[in-house]
Amino acid sequence: MKKINLQSSAIETNQENLTSTDQNITSSTTETPVDENTQIVHNQDSVSQLQTENDPEMKKKQKKMLIIMCVVAVVAGIGTGFGAHLLRAQQTRIEGGPEPAQMIAEGEFEVGDVFGIQDTDIFKDTAQGYLERGGINGEGSHRLLRPGGESQTVYLTSTVTDLDKLVGAEVKVWGETYKGQKAGWLMDVGKVEIIKVNGEAPFEEEL
Repeated sequence: MKKINLQSSAIETNQENLTSTDQNITSSTTETPVDENTQIVHNQDSVSQLQTENDPEMKKKQKKMLIIMCVVAVVAGIGTGFGAHLLRAQQTRIEGGPEPAQMIAEGEFEVGDVFGIQDTDIFKDTAQGYLERGGINGEGSHRLLRPGGESQTVYLTSTVTDLDKLVGAEVKVWGETYKGQKAGWLMDVGKVEIIKVNGEAPFEEEL
């Protein structure tokens, strides 16, 4: 019986030693290793911080470049438009196209002469007849006599050209119609074309 007890106590002592050894091994293996990922994260944070510090300068440079590009584009557009205008004018002269209309007749005029504003797209109304001085009850400075009697007469004003110099001619006028209190048709003339230098009144006006 005494031999058995000695053996069991020896076994228990060996088990305790093994347990102690396992604990030492476990404690040695659970030591915190060097974390390489942590160093990488720190490096990335440093790069991000450096980029953030440089952002204001980059934005300033980008704004300057944008402003310069806008100025260059505007200047180029103006230059292109002006060059195209000169080219069209030169081609018109070379091809013998119509010259810009004179604003006011000077001296003698001929059939086909145009006075006033050349662009007729801005005028809605046209009329043709014999040009005389005089309006009706203060409306109009001139009148355009047309076939059909006085009811077809157009009373004219013009802030663009001098109609006095064209009196007695048969003309075609472009302009904009206004409502008159006495005049059946009141027009502000913007363009005049000479149809016949020495025109003839289509009817005799009643005095």
